[in-house]
Amino acid sequence: MPVPSRSLSEAHPSFWRIWLTREQKAFQLGLAVVLLTLVVILSLFTSTFLTTGNILNILRQAAPTLIVAVAMTLVITSGGIDLSVGSSLALASVLAATMLSTGGPWWLVVVVVLVFGCAVGLINGLLVTLGGLPPFIATLATLSVLRGIAQIITKGYSIPLPPNSPFIEIGRGFLLGIPYPIVIAALALLIGHLLFNCTQFGIYITGIGSSEEAVRRNGVGTNQVKVSVYTFSGLLAAVAGMITSARLASGSSYSGVGFELDVISAVVLGGTNLFGGDGTLLGTFFGTTILAVIGNGLILLQVSPFYEQIIKGVILVIAIILNRGALRRAFKT
Repeated sequence: MPVPSRSLSEAHPSFWRIWLTREQKAFQLGLAVVLLTLVVILSLFTSTFLTTGNILNILRQAAPTLIVAVAMTLVITSGGIDLSVGSSLALASVLAATMLSTGGPWWLVVVVVLVFGCAVGLINGLLVTLGGLPPFIATLATLSVLRGIAQIITKGYSIPLPPNSPFIEIGRGFLLGIPYPIVIAALALLIGHLLFNCTQFGIYITGIGSSEEAVRRNGVGTNQVKVSVYTFSGLLAAVAGMITSARLASGSSYSGVGFELDVISAVVLGGTNLFGGDGTLLGTFFGTTILAVIGNGLILLQVSPFYEQIIKGVILVIAIILNRGALRRAFKT
């Protein structure tokens, strides 16, 4: 990737966004208040919510969403979107289960599934860049193709994992008392933070979402950046697929149905601009956690799971309304 003679931050100061702006700080504070309020309310209505086991359960269930949401934050900030993550998760889980059920060593399964995820992301990136397809259309197509392949492999049935396979530890094991999915999610969040906030690559992502032509004129290979972002998204979707397969001890073509909407909801709720140019991983963490707490709270309160979909839809609409500028206009007045 070529490095411009004059840094992008010097040519376009608005692209340099390591520290949160005043508006972003206010938004993150608002999300923290919402999360704290939910915790207090649910603690009052159910005695089991604040138990260590339940907190770990919330974080473990939210881990696959947070892992993929990290990459989705970068994708959306660059002005794109990846609708294929749910199907990528499903096919990754199916591939892992299929290989393990035929006697494949667990470490080789992990490598193959990670390569598969990168390949899916690479295809998405090439369709968007070289193919010139809108990200929505390109990833919608791969969503359909990947889901279809998963259904052909499974023929509609779940593929069980060998009960004694070390692979299952990825979803059910613990590291110093912390479930592995939480550890992996924290690692993904750290890597995403370093890429997004501490490298030129992160500046390029934000710049492309704001003004791709301006970034290109600074000598940056914008297509390479976008392909890399989609490849990263495919990789993390594969990781989430392995966690899901290991936790359920099976691979199913029905895994991850609607998963992409949960991920996008978490990212947008966290304050990332749906139209690119402005993203925040801290917000993504808050958004993911808020949705996970709501889902867990409804279960503890024995509310029908159908209401969860309604609530998530309402939250997404509110988040998009705020995302499109209500808060920005408030700060300008």
